[in-house]
Amino acid sequence: MTAAVGAVHVRQMSAEDLEAVLEIEQGNAKHAWNEKQVRDALHCTQVLVIDEKVVGFVALLVIVDQAEVQNISIHIDYQLLGYGEYLLTHAIKNLTDGVSKVYLEVRVSNFSAIRLYNKTGFTEVGQRRGYYPTEFGREDALLMCLAIC
Repeated sequence: MTAAVGAVHVRQMSAEDLEAVLEIEQGNAKHAWNEKQVRDALHCTQVLVIDEKVVGFVALLVIVDQAEVQNISIHIDYQLLGYGEYLLTHAIKNLTDGVSKVYLEVRVSNFSAIRLYNKTGFTEVGQRRGYYPTEFGREDALLMCLAIC
């Protein structure tokens, strides 16, 4: 993270954040979540706030002793500054007690995300053939896992 910004914090997403989260999602994803999907994930989504502006979000669903990163995105103006790592690390550190593994899927072509996940300790545990739609057909996903001690 750079030191050039002011207050940085992570908090639970609220309904008032919906517009900002949708803007970030639609600005970054070719197959972006729609408003209903974002609303449905409201209970498990945290937002990254810099100087009172929502600049990123992570949807991290907990099911018993496992969690799944359903979506993570940082506003384009704040990418490549370490905020994705900060947000993901914060969300994982604040999981409820008893969560032992965190899973996620990522497009095989999303090299920057794969680099982020490897940097945060995720390892590849499998692949899902044809998991993601593309303009040319389907794309495989890497299944990744982080074991929490």
